[in-house]
Amino acid sequence: MDLFDNPANISDQAPLAARLRPQILEEVLGQENLLQPGAPLTRLLAHEKSAPPAIILYGPPGCGKTTLALLLATGRRFRQLSAVSAGIKEVRDEIESARFQLSQRGTETILFIDEVHRFNKAQQDALLPAVEDKIITLIAATTENPSFSIITPLLSRSLVVRLQGLNNENADALITRALTSERGLNNSVAIDKAAREELIRLAHGDARRLLTYLEAAAGAAENGIISSKSVSAAADRSLVDFNIDLHYDIISAFIKSVRGSDVDAAIHYLLRAIEGGEDLRFLARRLIILASEDIGMADSQALVVTTAAASAAALVGAPEGHYALVHATVYCALAPKSNALYRAMGQAQADIAKAEIGEVPENLRDGNSPFGQSGVYRYPHDYPEGVVSAKYLPGPLVGRRYYEPTGHGAEARISQALSRIREILEGEE
Repeated sequence: MDLFDNPANISDQAPLAARLRPQILEEVLGQENLLQPGAPLTRLLAHEKSAPPAIILYGPPGCGKTTLALLLATGRRFRQLSAVSAGIKEVRDEIESARFQLSQRGTETILFIDEVHRFNKAQQDALLPAVEDKIITLIAATTENPSFSIITPLLSRSLVVRLQGLNNENADALITRALTSERGLNNSVAIDKAAREELIRLAHGDARRLLTYLEAAAGAAENGIISSKSVSAAADRSLVDFNIDLHYDIISAFIKSVRGSDVDAAIHYLLRAIEGGEDLRFLARRLIILASEDIGMADSQALVVTTAAASAAALVGAPEGHYALVHATVYCALAPKSNALYRAMGQAQADIAKAEIGEVPENLRDGNSPFGQSGVYRYPHDYPEGVVSAKYLPGPLVGRRYYEPTGHGAEARISQALSRIREILEGEE
């Protein structure tokens, strides 16, 4: 399908964001470094043969991906598919149409695919031959990191262009343009400083969101002045961006904040993830893992608390289940930390991977097996301290230390007990 009508023909009744879509390159805000002479996008605009066969425009919502695709298509046949609704049939139909146009009329086709990360592997595979043979010039837009969402063969044939959200200066310039442009509000309203700053804050670098809020605020303006009150009427809360790329950053920050015992940062990132739509079960699982990996025996209650929080969140659901996750987050952030279990497991796994295993000591073998038990097993409960000198590790690993407790929390006491246990175990049999 064709993407949009010519912007010059857009109705005055269209949304402000559509009316103000840049019609020339000079109107694009925030991507100046990508549009300098010699840059790949500039070469494609100039119809140079050295332009890349495919471009992936990667950036947050409202940064201008669709606008750049439209501008790049100037003078070429332009087609669009939305990965939200299109399937392999639509992809193949567009490729065959492009093949006909190129062979019969010499017309180049730009195929723009929005939200390309929503295409599955088979749908992305269907694009490869046409990209490779230059049947189409593919321009794909995605808000998610191409390294995770685009198949490797297509990624290797594409130039990935990372776009940035509007900075505050760009956002301020866009507000001024919207207020004064004949395609915008045409000086019908003014805006005070506080309202301007509030709009910029709420937009989070998203030009479309900024213009949507501005248009709504203009409708609520009193005496021709957009105030903070008008902005509040247009948007009563800030939306949280949480695409796949931010997913990894925010979850990483969450876990590192809990590990680092910064309870305030931990709460911030937890709620930011929740507001962004993160699955509560995923957050609960991460806390359960952390309870053993980063707290461990320093406070074994952390595992009980996180497991209970996971069950509570699943049972209660949102939003009340959020309390349980905050509860577990605060407990883990303030708990004494130890990665002794993590280190013990890693070292034991490394020995097993190197085949440093040896035979099971004779005194530990199953006496009911066909070969019988060759050694004498000493029953620990028969001895005063419940521990008796014996060999438990295989011969090559005798004396190996995997678990070395810290002096944090309960592990300080455990460390003393372990010293005595090892002293008895290593005594004369």
